[in-house]
Amino acid sequence: METVKPQEQIQAEFEQAAQARARGNEGQARVCARRAAGIAARAYLTRRGKIIRTPSAYDVLNLLAEDSTLSAELRQIARHLTLRVDEEFKLPPNMDLMAEARKLCEELLNQ
Repeated sequence: METVKPQEQIQAEFEQAAQARARGNEGQARVCARRAAGIAARAYLTRRGKIIRTPSAYDVLNLLAEDSTLSAELRQIARHLTLRVDEEFKLPPNMDLMAEARKLCEELLNQ
């Protein structure tokens, strides 16, 4: 059985996110963006010798947010990706989690 590379998994998640956003389903787009970022975070942390026992992208992003070896910007993006929505299922204005997740993925995969 062939193993799917993290980059391929991430790309598939971003494709699903774009499709969800095009349908007006921003919540699903955020979920896909978070999963993509979680895949990149898991690969990054594993390369650094951390053993990740949780399947949860949310948990892995929380680990990343506490990683003092990362830039403050990347830790902040990880925190944004774990924010809870408000009662109207909204995040703070001007926050594009898909764009932030893409940046995080690119940076982590290149480190």
